[in-house]
Amino acid sequence: MVRAWHHTYGLPVIITNCSNNYGPWQFPEKFIPLLIANALEGKTLPVYGDGLQIRDWLHVSDHCEALLRIAECGRIGQTYAIGGNNERTNISIAETVCDAVDIARGNEHGTSKALIRHVTDRPGHDRRYAISSVKIESQLDWRPRQDFDQAIKALVEWFISHQDWVSTIQSGEYQAFYNRLYGEN
Repeated sequence: MVRAWHHTYGLPVIITNCSNNYGPWQFPEKFIPLLIANALEGKTLPVYGDGLQIRDWLHVSDHCEALLRIAECGRIGQTYAIGGNNERTNISIAETVCDAVDIARGNEHGTSKALIRHVTDRPGHDRRYAISSVKIESQLDWRPRQDFDQAIKALVEWFISHQDWVSTIQSGEYQAFYNRLYGEN
């Protein structure tokens, strides 16, 4: 519809698509935050199927920088794919998170990995989501800057220092606050 309005009425638009994001303030039901929150609490770490689904991961700060770059230099009517150039399997993500939690907590190596449980895969779960950032890299000179392993370590530390926020989200308290603000039941 956006493209149609651009072509038909000249609406000045730029479309972006991105790979999976991760970073601070992401709701704990999402894969990486769920793994971190559960590992910090010693709870089970669910991984769908064999865990070999491949995803590209983009740190939210890199995504924001890409959007700013596109807003400043992107061409009207173009579509830009924003990726992290960081494809990994879900099981390797879980293992990276586990290692980071064990380091942050001073646990014996492998403590958190023992929490990983393979659960029934979702029906129709795609094996791989791929995205190419070649266009934004070549045309707008943008590249992701975050190193995944270092960013995960920092994110684990962020979760440790924001336990109150995580607990509020997990308890559903935020929903009651939202409902009071906007009068929804």
